[in-house]
Amino acid sequence: MTIAILGGTGPQGQGLALRFARAGVPVALGSRDAARAAQIVDELKAKLPDGAAEITGLGNDAAVDAADELVILAVPWSGHNKTLQAIKDRLTGKILIDIVVPLSENDPKKVDMPPEGSATEAAQAILGPDIPVIGALHNVSAHTLNTLDWDINCDVLVCGNSLDARKKVIDLVRKLGVEAYNAGDAQSARCIEAITPILIRINISKAVPFSHAGIRIWAPDH
Repeated sequence: MTIAILGGTGPQGQGLALRFARAGVPVALGSRDAARAAQIVDELKAKLPDGAAEITGLGNDAAVDAADELVILAVPWSGHNKTLQAIKDRLTGKILIDIVVPLSENDPKKVDMPPEGSATEAAQAILGPDIPVIGALHNVSAHTLNTLDWDINCDVLVCGNSLDARKKVIDLVRKLGVEAYNAGDAQSARCIEAITPILIRINISKAVPFSHAGIRIWAPDH
């Protein structure tokens, strides 16, 4: 099962490509610049252990076409809508996993939500009701993803209007060795995406003795 990661040359896209390839999931790494994607793939392969799945560097259109079903959108918020409009016609029969957080242009410790309420809902509005959009992986540190010696130190909240698509994304995320939870329909993305700037604020605080923190869902002790 090949997945596509668009925006794969950015830090979060690269980290996800490494993690999924190490978990045995082939990755089509997409970029507006196919040559740049191929260059990044050469660098990523050098970091992977023997036996990892293949990563291929492609342009965005070719990466979407190479995906069996699941396409991860990991572009900056500034390119979110434009990227979706460009690939919309190629997403028929596929599921879009939107990991983008609409961080404020002037302050990454704040969100600047679009009129739809969240990036996930904006994506669904652009793609229409027949292409499932699932929000996930918003709150995972890119630095953690790229440091393969570290475990991913958080759970993943998954939301979207299609229950069947949510279940498929949860199964995919669990391949990374983390727990994923069904967080409900797309409106839940308003809360989930807003967690990221809070984590950024905590992680850069001089009063906090750690960085790259994530969130976990804890069971009660009783």
